[in-house]
Amino acid sequence: MDSLEEATILTTGRRGSGASTRCTHGRRPQGRGCARAWAAGFTLLELVLVLVIAGIVLGVSSPSLRRFLWSRQAGDVAREMVALAEYARSQAVVEGRAYRLNLDPEEGRFWLTAETAGEFVEPPTEFGRLFLLPQGTAARWEWPHEGVGWGWIGLYPDGRSDPASILITDAWGEAVRVLSLSPAESLQVVAAADGEVL
Repeated sequence: MDSLEEATILTTGRRGSGASTRCTHGRRPQGRGCARAWAAGFTLLELVLVLVIAGIVLGVSSPSLRRFLWSRQAGDVAREMVALAEYARSQAVVEGRAYRLNLDPEEGRFWLTAETAGEFVEPPTEFGRLFLLPQGTAARWEWPHEGVGWGWIGLYPDGRSDPASILITDAWGEAVRVLSLSPAESLQVVAAADGEVL
């Protein structure tokens, strides 16, 4: 056994160099080395078949994916409200003036206002803009402004905030609460069904 034959056995696990392999174009290969060359590509028919199957799978699963994305909207809005309230709480402490997180459920919007010269006005920052509820999402006060359209949560310079509960629902009926049970507690997002903090 010469060194070339030993190298072939070590790399391929077979005897012989494969020089006697007959590969022909357009027909099934005959010989050991041609099987790999034949299986290296796909025919157009195979590619089209894979694309058709992928299209069917996506078509069947897209309603579920759309519902998944829509169902996250209630939680996303609630987290946005909580983040806005946390920003307002920290600004109230730093600036020594009260802030309010305002919610108008009938118009589907919420925003911040800050106390300036005895009145509450929108702060001249990006956080002073109107935030809109996404289409299909609704919010309503559970307390303290139950039954009232427009209301607010006060955030004060000493770090306190008004206790409140806001129920947010999406188009699929998924519901979460923005909730604070005491003046010393920060707002948090909880599941409406079981009260679990999200």
